[in-house]
Amino acid sequence: MSRNAESPGRHPAARCGRFAPSPTGPLHFGSLVAAVGSYLDARASAGNWLLRIEDIDRQRTAPGAADAILRTLAGLAFEWDGEILYQSRRRDAYRAALSQLRDNGDIYPCACSRREIAARAPAVGVDGAPVYPGTCRSGLPHGRDARSWRMLAPDEEIVFDDRVQGTQRQDVAAAVGDFVLLRADGEFAYQLAVMVDDAAQGVNSVVRGADLLDSTPRQIWLARRLRLPVPTYAHLPLVSNAAGEKLSKQTRAQAIDATIGSPLLAAALEFLGHVVPADLRHAPLPEFWRWAIANWSITRVPARRSATLGHRLPP
Repeated sequence: MSRNAESPGRHPAARCGRFAPSPTGPLHFGSLVAAVGSYLDARASAGNWLLRIEDIDRQRTAPGAADAILRTLAGLAFEWDGEILYQSRRRDAYRAALSQLRDNGDIYPCACSRREIAARAPAVGVDGAPVYPGTCRSGLPHGRDARSWRMLAPDEEIVFDDRVQGTQRQDVAAAVGDFVLLRADGEFAYQLAVMVDDAAQGVNSVVRGADLLDSTPRQIWLARRLRLPVPTYAHLPLVSNAAGEKLSKQTRAQAIDATIGSPLLAAALEFLGHVVPADLRHAPLPEFWRWAIANWSITRVPARRSATLGHRLPP
């Protein structure tokens, strides 16, 4: 449910956080953990918590999934500030950012197909994809048209302090190479959209799953080149199934049932390293949230990339 955003005069240490699910299916427990962590971290500082639906990839968006996610969050008494931002309505903003980067000489057209890149790539990168070998850096091959636009990788190591995972370092050129901002199918890449939207929404604190940890250096580099503020980052451990796979639509993660209420939220909070008193496990949702906000500490969150849920979810 939405609430009115707090005034700009809120506490100077207040964090502006966000939860930004992709509507590829219903909300599962792994996504709930990210929602709970980001929500509590913002509210514990008397800050704002925003909602963004990352539906920029039309091929992956499932009809009705966004509304189902919102109903689940409302059913668990999450309260978000202001209006919901939908990436599918923000293409003009992404186009303007791409034009700025082109004018600055930060991007270039690329004619390479995935097959060509795989054949020439020197290594596999952090995303599991081939590291782009820079084939089109000096111009398109004769007779070839652009398929995508790529961002020049920095010739420096990107270093940042993650509030959960500690100091992170990445040589983006070696880890992924020049990366795509406008895809061959005409869709804007997540890396560009997320940084443009975080700046537009005033997000200064990103709390999300550790599956995006390796993307963060690219996003920081983009923010620098676009002259956008860089938020702080906290990457929470991912929830894995018994096979060690991240919970997702692809691994057939089950949708959560909001009618379970506080026991479900307690399970998410305990996964994040917090001990929930027995008398709070079945408390009314407003009472549970008051306790959780008052007792949240990100220092209790385990500094690991993933973990298997140690017990069954409440029925």
